[in-house]
Amino acid sequence: MYPARRCSSLLHRDLAAVCLSSLGTHPKKPGPLKKSSLPSSRVHLPPTRSNSSPVLLRSLQVCQMGSSSRLFSTVAQTLSSAALTDLHVDPDDDEYEQADPDALLRECEDVLRNRPPRLHRDFMMTGACSLQSAPIRVMQWNILAQALGEGKDGFVRCPMEALNWSERKYLILEEILTYKPDVLCLQEVDHYFDTFQPVLASLGYQSSFCPKPCSPCLDVHNNNGPDGCALFFNRRRFQLLHTAHLRLSAMMLKTNQVAIVATLRCRFTGRVFCVAVTHLKARSGWEEFRSAQGAHLLQQLCELTTQSHPEIDDENRTRVGETKDGIPLVVCGDFNAEPSEEVYRRFMTSPLGLDSAYKCLSASTSEDGNTEPPYTSWKIRPSGESRSTLDYIWYSERAFQVDAVLKIPSEEQIGPERLPSYHYPSDHLSLVCDLSFSQKPHSFM
Repeated sequence: MYPARRCSSLLHRDLAAVCLSSLGTHPKKPGPLKKSSLPSSRVHLPPTRSNSSPVLLRSLQVCQMGSSSRLFSTVAQTLSSAALTDLHVDPDDDEYEQADPDALLRECEDVLRNRPPRLHRDFMMTGACSLQSAPIRVMQWNILAQALGEGKDGFVRCPMEALNWSERKYLILEEILTYKPDVLCLQEVDHYFDTFQPVLASLGYQSSFCPKPCSPCLDVHNNNGPDGCALFFNRRRFQLLHTAHLRLSAMMLKTNQVAIVATLRCRFTGRVFCVAVTHLKARSGWEEFRSAQGAHLLQQLCELTTQSHPEIDDENRTRVGETKDGIPLVVCGDFNAEPSEEVYRRFMTSPLGLDSAYKCLSASTSEDGNTEPPYTSWKIRPSGESRSTLDYIWYSERAFQVDAVLKIPSEEQIGPERLPSYHYPSDHLSLVCDLSFSQKPHSFM
């Protein structure tokens, strides 16, 4: 066993606190933690209060046992409701003893020392670099749900050993630690409570999780609960003003796809913006369905970015960044749609004035700067090989400018086995870009 694989119990109490808080019950704040490391999957829950609801008690028992029971469906419905309570953390009163990110990165490297070298990716600087000293780094990534990777997706060229969670979680965390995003948007998260929430909280992130109402993970034996979208942000840099959890509709029907929309204010500049994360319906043949989901999401985003926020008074709207088009917006997601699809065109032509950050990559070639990367996902399944552009970072073109984007690895770097693999944990590549406000907010008024 690798020395660094020994997972400590440093975050077990905090995991219990997160489960309770997210379900609307607030236990006592846990004491300080003594060590920073990845938690094990075993959860030690504190005694529950006698007045806790039966659903809550059953949910906690399932969380503790790691059962594949359909009780997780009840949990999912509770967590994805609009009344879900986020963890509001005073940045000067940390609930978690802060981990050393460099030490944790070294721990990842130690655990993964027998794996092939990871993909080397450089940033491409755009010609419109801001004079701001600290742009907002945004990371978008479908990390591949563990239950789906092992039990459903059928990556025929990827050995099962490469998908072992005891090491794959370190590959995922290593990628996050390497790029140090200010805002992190993830899809297919089925280890939120036992891994990503506690570990990233110890690194200074506040977060929110919205599971799919009927996650396919629940059909896999020994699953870890439903997968869903998760949004993380640097709580020392940003203050959470509002969060909305959306269940997307299509053709007047509620669907299994969700989104999170958070309104954030920079603690240093006072600037306000919204960030959204989503994951649209997969598979060919569902193009119209995805388009309808995208239309519903855009409608919701229009309402959320133009509605009145008590936290932003009329005198300060110009100063904080609100424009005549509403609060500036960043939308990240696995859209499961190529640029040729209608849902992509919907976002490009939306009255929200959105543009795709990764079109900047084509400006460094002979192309005109209006082309998406050739792929963001490359996999081999029993049905054949699939190379697709499915993932995007959208941003308000009149409010933000793109300072840099992380380059897409070459076919040679990815290798003949494609993704996932021993050196990359997901079938989707992470997208990372640096955004900055393009000019003074009042110029938009």
